[in-house]
This record gives sequence, C-alpha cells and structure tokens, in this order.
Amino acid sequence: MNMNVANSSTTPLIELDRVSKRFGGLQAVADVSFSMRSGEIVSLIGPNGAGKTTLFNLITGQLQPSEGVLSFEGREIGNLKPHQRARIGFGRTFQISQTLTSMSVLENAMIGAFLQEKELAAAAARAQHALTLVGLDHAAKRRSGELTLGERRRLEVARALSMNPKIVLLDEVMAGLNETEVEEIISLVRKLNAEGVTFLVIEHNLKVVRAFSQRVLVLNRGQLLAEGTADDVLANPDVIEAYLGRSGQ
Repeated sequence: MNMNVANSSTTPLIELDRVSKRFGGLQAVADVSFSMRSGEIVSLIGPNGAGKTTLFNLITGQLQPSEGVLSFEGREIGNLKPHQRARIGFGRTFQISQTLTSMSVLENAMIGAFLQEKELAAAAARAQHALTLVGLDHAAKRRSGELTLGERRRLEVARALSMNPKIVLLDEVMAGLNETEVEEIISLVRKLNAEGVTFLVIEHNLKVVRAFSQRVLVLNRGQLLAEGTADDVLANPDVIEAYLGRSGQ
C-alpha cells in the first residue's frame, strides 16, 4: 500500500466555504470557512456542543450541508455519500468505538481495505500493512474484543489507513486513554504524518493539542471563533472565555 504524500499543488486538499448545517430551528454549524493542505495536522477544539462532530460529519458525508460549498482537491463534494468520499481519499475514526469485537483484528482492518480492493488476498495484504503501520501486526489473528482500549483506538486508525486515505479525521481518538497510551497515539500520528498522512483531529486534551498540532481551529456555538498556532489560539481571550473557562482545563 502506498501512502498518499503531500504535494506542492496550490489547490487545498479540503476547503470549506461558508458551510452551515441546520436541524430545524437549531443552527449547529454556521458559516464555517477554512482550508487544509496536504501534510498538515490540524486540531479542532471547542466546548461540548460547539458543533465539532457535526462538522466532521459534514466533511465525511454523514450529513449534507444546508448551505455552503465543501471541496476536495478543487472538486465540490457536498452531495457525495460517505462511501464515495472514502473512495476518493477520506478516512475517519468515530468518537464511540466502532470496533467489531467478535471479528479478528485483521478482519476489522479489512473492512476499510475492501473499499479499495475487490480481491480477498489484496484486501488482507492492505489491511496487514495498515496494522504494521500502527504496531498491531503481531495481533492480527486475535479477536478484537481482547484488545485494550488503546489497542482498539490504534485498530480504528488502521482501518482508516487501509482505505489509503489522503486525509484522516480522528474524532477524540485519545478519549479514555491513560498517559502512556496517549503518548503512543501522539507518536503514531507524528510518524504517519511524517510519511505523508494529513490529519484533522477533534481533541479535548490541550496538552495533546500543543504536542502535535501545526494549526488549531476553535469552534464555538457552531461558528469558527479562532484559528492559528496552538500557543496563539490558547492565549486568545475569546477562546479562554468560551472554551477553557467552560471546560475547566
């Protein structure tokens, strides 16, 4: 499996232009605009209920925008379904573990691989390579239900990688992990990023955000409140009031 690597194109990998989402009278996401280029690690932070997962779902196709334009490599993709976006380069993990505990580790990773491979042997090879990338190749034959939470999180990353994505969206992938497991995931993300994988990450642990984010986006009440480096954003008085003050971190 060849990992997609950053290129020198001036076209953003993904671009949102005034994207909004309403659920009846509730404005969950309001006029959000930003772009990402290949090779970045960008963190998306904000208080609970800020609209972060809704924004992820808009990007990956679980939801359709009420207004605005969402583009991938210069192509508008607002009407594409999740499996169509997966095929063109999107991988993601979910806030609640999606591991199928009755299946083996390899079989779980193969779920993503089948989006790109039709043959069983090719899908298995692609999935095995993804497991190697996340350090779970030794556990390929184990039942997924036997894994620790930290290992399950890495398995979810492997399943996303098995799709050979151009961007991986991580939704609180470090939630519930101990300090050692968090450090392992940080090292994994850095290693994969060095090999060319682009990441957009929802994360509440501000130490983690400082550790690997090249850029931070702050969402509050569905609107983009701030954007910049971790140090600049976390020193912003508006961010401190909206996010830090509420979360107590």
